[in-house]
Amino acid sequence: MNIHEFQAKQILGRFGAPVPKGQPATTAAEMEAAFKALGQPKAVAKVQIHAGGRGKAGGVKLVASAAEARQFAERMLNKPLVTHQTGPQGRVVRKLYLEEASEVARELYLAMLVDRKAESLAVIASTEGGMDIEEVAAKTPEKIITEPIDLTAGMAAFQARKIAFALGLKDKQVNQFVGLLSAMYRAFNETDASLIEINPLVVTAAGAVLCLDAKMSFDDNGLFRHPDIRELRDPNEEDPTETEAAKYDLSYVHLDGNIGCMVNGAGLAMATMDIVKYYGAEPANFLDVGGGANTEKVAAAFRILLSDSRVKAVLINIFGGIMRCDVLAEGVVEAAKQVNLKVPLVVRMEGTNVEQGKKILKDSGLAVIAAADMADAARRVVEAIGKRG
Repeated sequence: MNIHEFQAKQILGRFGAPVPKGQPATTAAEMEAAFKALGQPKAVAKVQIHAGGRGKAGGVKLVASAAEARQFAERMLNKPLVTHQTGPQGRVVRKLYLEEASEVARELYLAMLVDRKAESLAVIASTEGGMDIEEVAAKTPEKIITEPIDLTAGMAAFQARKIAFALGLKDKQVNQFVGLLSAMYRAFNETDASLIEINPLVVTAAGAVLCLDAKMSFDDNGLFRHPDIRELRDPNEEDPTETEAAKYDLSYVHLDGNIGCMVNGAGLAMATMDIVKYYGAEPANFLDVGGGANTEKVAAAFRILLSDSRVKAVLINIFGGIMRCDVLAEGVVEAAKQVNLKVPLVVRMEGTNVEQGKKILKDSGLAVIAAADMADAARRVVEAIGKRG
């Protein structure tokens, strides 16, 4: 789960990280009031969307009066902002943030994330702040600093100092940086975060270390422990289909193809997507209904697949282990009664109660294309699309 910049700063601030003072706003009047409340001659107005590149797209502006803050809000609110991460459709701006302006002397990069390969946390830092870290890694990998954190020992002060020196920080800045990393580490562990990214982390003209931007992502599996963080979710920033799938505990990711895929098990789902691509088509989604899916869950998954207007055919690939094939078939038939199925449906089933499942589909009256195995299923679904033109 992702949250907005201002929410990430509020969380980091509670753990003692240095963040600028600021206020969120959802109306032009609130932005005007926020500028007055800050009591500073200048402030920075920022749109709040779950995408990077806001500044280059005009979503960040230095304002010098309450009137300018209001004008920024009137220009941005309820309109799409297009950045390199939103796609051409952009993302509608519904929230803004106004914070005190900072005189920046240096821009750095700092992040904490899960390093699955090393089975530990890792701190990533660079002197090249304000840039996409992927671009820095591609062009100047020597400027990327990586420090693994032993979870049994925790974040050691000497490691923080090591990174501070590598970033060229001096004197009091080193101690400030050590305090910041300690705050980040506590925030990461105590909120079940999966990523904290500060880009840029700045050194001000006065020599202070400050989190000028902040991004936080959380492990969905840990949200039950953090109802306060769960409440920060902004459904307007999420794919509506993915939001609907989450209601039924379905693992769904929206993709750009035209073949809807329903599979049980993440590994089998990935293999299904691969074989669809191998035979020359593109999956419209990743959808794992899970091992213990019931009829209601399968029916919901089928409806979600068919709600995507880009889907020209559906491929169901089920191995009945924990999940029985007859349960899947009942769910598909139930969903088909609720929607007008107009696209080809290819089904490959193996495992528990497979014969019962095949009989349910056969007796349903649905125009099901039965497949013998995964390769046969992929070939048939691609051929079905070709026949439809």
